[in-house]
Amino acid sequence: MQDQPSPDELLGSVIDFLRETVVPEARPRTAFLARVAASALELVWRQIEFGAAGEEVEKQRLLALLGSGDTLPELNNALADALAEGRLDIGSPGVAEHLRATTLEKLSVDQPRYSGYRAALRVSGDAARKD
Repeated sequence: MQDQPSPDELLGSVIDFLRETVVPEARPRTAFLARVAASALELVWRQIEFGAAGEEVEKQRLLALLGSGDTLPELNNALADALAEGRLDIGSPGVAEHLRATTLEKLSVDQPRYSGYRAALRVSGDAARKD
């Protein structure tokens, strides 16, 4: 284990520096690139914070749907094959629920402020992971 500061503190400091110091003082093009860089770092931060847990839950849902498999990519490929070949479809038990849950998990990391994601959470009563 590393001493302080923690990785999330480091990422937060760099993000704050970009947004609070670089963006206001930079020329328009550089300010734009600093905002893009800060957004990319926020994505990395959310992947570190939520990614592994979401992938494990996704893997467990796929194992329940498919019965067997090894890695998450292999399970996703097997699901895609089963859907393409007609062995499973959106009406198959658990498929729609899995696809919806996986989409929401991915959006919680990639686009947590996306209005469609927020609306889906309100409809289902799910709690948002992070703003």
